Amino acid sequence: MDDAARLADAVEERLQPLEVARSLAWWELNVEASEANERRRVAADLAYARAAADRETFAAILRGHETAGDPRARRRLGVLRDGLLPYQVPEALQERIVELEAEIEGRFSRHRAAVRGQQADDNEIKRILRRSDDPGERREAWEASKTVGAAVADDVRELARLRNDAARSLGYRDWYALSLATDELDERRLAETLAAADRATAEPFARWKRSLDERLAARFHCSEHDLRPWHYADPFFQEVPPAAGVDLDALFGETEVVSLAERTLAGLGFDVEPILRRSDLYPRSGKSQHAFCIDVDRAGDVRILANVVPTHGWAETMLHELGHGIYDAALGSELPWSLRTTHLVATEAAAILLGSLAWQREWLVRVVGLSAADAAELEERLRLARVAELLVFTRWVLVMNGFERALYANPDGDLDTLWWELVRRYQLVDPPEGRAAPDWAAKVHIATAPVYYHTYLYGMIVALQIRAALEREVGGLVDRPEAGALLRERLFAPGQSLRWDILVERASGAPLSVASLAREVVTA
Repeated sequence: MDDAARLADAVEERLQPLEVARSLAWWELNVEASEANERRRVAADLAYARAAADRETFAAILRGHETAGDPRARRRLGVLRDGLLPYQVPEALQERIVELEAEIEGRFSRHRAAVRGQQADDNEIKRILRRSDDPGERREAWEASKTVGAAVADDVRELARLRNDAARSLGYRDWYALSLATDELDERRLAETLAAADRATAEPFARWKRSLDERLAARFHCSEHDLRPWHYADPFFQEVPPAAGVDLDALFGETEVVSLAERTLAGLGFDVEPILRRSDLYPRSGKSQHAFCIDVDRAGDVRILANVVPTHGWAETMLHELGHGIYDAALGSELPWSLRTTHLVATEAAAILLGSLAWQREWLVRVVGLSAADAAELEERLRLARVAELLVFTRWVLVMNGFERALYANPDGDLDTLWWELVRRYQLVDPPEGRAAPDWAAKVHIATAPVYYHTYLYGMIVALQIRAALEREVGGLVDRPEAGALLRERLFAPGQSLRWDILVERASGAPLSVASLAREVVTA
């Protein structure tokens, strides 16, 4: 073993227990947003941060990475360097960032809106926006969904300023630039990819939305010019409304969504019962209202937080989160700790690939139990709905990425106006007249998962490429253990031993290209 490998071993041995403690504290805060759990989260994060900030260790990693002769040791030190770089900042600044992140996250978890005088969680607000024909109720639900934004906006701006201070102390323009650099993402290439995705989807999306707006105007007895954000089916118009042509919620009214997801993964050769056993899957007060998967220890303790109700959307979400989960659980056990983790693009690709099964005829027949005749009747509508989902989500990613670039360029700017300029440009949705509120701050990712949304777009593109490869080689995904074996071998097992772009090319047979997205949406 050379000096570089010994250095990597020593750093990993020090960080591993601290990361486990931090992951557990973060999990506990999300399942129960109490002040005690917030304090534990802060303490665990700061303990990790202090170890990660050790200047002598970081300097040794930089030297070792430059001189390492063994490629595996050099890769380990490169991954450690990128992970530890953001912590090489003044201790007081790091402490304030950690404390403010935990405080904001706790407020998101505790916050519940009110509609018609009754407490309404996110599931209830989405139910109203999907089902209600009362424009007044819809508007009240949409406005209620934004109240958390007003509660956290000032602190989110302050958090952006603090993150920028940290990035600039390290020689980066802002936090946006630092985040991309430490995730092995080239900012120029990202900008080109986003521009290409914009060009590929602008006209198909506009055509699709004109048709949607015609149906919504008829449903709500108004003109198309009078449509506003609450006429769509979720608070941010990031999902395809039932009015787009297919509504699958009725298939899940008496169905256990979690069992369907478990059955789906079993058909691919993955036993997810251990993941589900450790998970927290159903809604309750004081719990985060969102969904995520966490690998606590890089040694098998993989968990999902969700708020499952019997809808098609939650079926898709559980498949998505289990896509993350099987990736984490299948990482090569022989990998050293620093490489026994996933790249953001690769894990999102796996999650989006699995989630997309919820729109496929074969899954609805073989797993959900839809009759062959009903499936045949739905097939074309399912295809169009899946295309619509690609369009809607791509346009939403463009809003989020454009906003976060601007947020970190100038946290003190007129973000309220900017938000609606981006929504109008990319989603073709007009704001309410006279609206002056920090609606952007109601999107939890902006505070708690910053500079992340582009990975969804990359992941979506990679998922399309991997799906095409699996269809060529084994005929698809549903109930095909051989497809699961290929995912294990090509995508999951290497962990971080390869750069994400090399891994993607090996897994799908081609480098990431917007062409795969363009081919899918051209028929919208």
